[in-house]
Amino acid sequence: MSRKSKINYNKWGMRFIMPFIIIYVLFSLVPLLSTFFYSFFEYYFRYGGLEQVGPNFNGLDNYIKVFTEGKFFTYFGNTIIMWVMGFVPQLIISLLLALWFTSTRLNIKGQHTYKTVMYMPNLVMASAFSLLFLRLFANNGPVTNMLFESGLVPDTFSFVDKAWSTRGLIASMNFLMWFGNTTILLMAGIMGIDQTVIESAQVDGASSVQTFFRIILPLLKPILLFVMVTSLVGGVQMFDIPTIFTGGSGGPKQSAMTIMMYISDLLSISKQYGLAGAVSTILFVITASISLTFFYFFNRDEFRKKVA
Repeated sequence: MSRKSKINYNKWGMRFIMPFIIIYVLFSLVPLLSTFFYSFFEYYFRYGGLEQVGPNFNGLDNYIKVFTEGKFFTYFGNTIIMWVMGFVPQLIISLLLALWFTSTRLNIKGQHTYKTVMYMPNLVMASAFSLLFLRLFANNGPVTNMLFESGLVPDTFSFVDKAWSTRGLIASMNFLMWFGNTTILLMAGIMGIDQTVIESAQVDGASSVQTFFRIILPLLKPILLFVMVTSLVGGVQMFDIPTIFTGGSGGPKQSAMTIMMYISDLLSISKQYGLAGAVSTILFVITASISLTFFYFFNRDEFRKKVA
């Protein structure tokens, strides 16, 4: 065979991935770098967007303003609280369902149907979820009226006017939307474990609890790390559900105001591009730091072996 007739796989591989690289550079990398660049500039519009100020280099003034105002930490705290309220039960229930569906002892029938039903909420738009919950738990909504009539809550109670009930409903929506996806990921991780190891432990007399904590859970670390990091990134970017559910106000006393809603207000209302860039950069650093902390926590034994 002549050299000309040979297929250059490297060349074709580069051609296939080039569209992704071009789209990523234009629509992700360039905006990311420009956000970081303008965070060091005074750049905003005033008089309803009629007059542009800047961009004028002002060093770390935007970052100092973010830390001194205090809004960033308040809204970031709201975001983390609602993420934890939704993610912790999501992880626990998803792990229990994954163990249930992958159990060879139970051998549950119709697993494909259950998987489809669990994943279906993930296909529903967040806006539809928010409007549905807003109608159900409004002061005159069907769920609220049912709770009133059953005496479970007093007539003066309002889900949408209380800080923690608003946070709880937003966390519940995030839980319902994503627990099916988490369950499927954990099921894939459990099915990837060599079943002979689990069977050997059971033959040696290990209980189900011992098998889970000594074999399944340690081998699930890569999947759990992936689930936690991706959930954290998605939780920090929480925007559509709280925006629609609270009408953009952030709920009572802005208890459901997320950091992405704050950035959106800076960009759309006051058009403070420099300040929004500083907030985005700080958010990126914090999210990356927490993700690295998760990575170290799940791989600390390997790090200790390398140091030793």
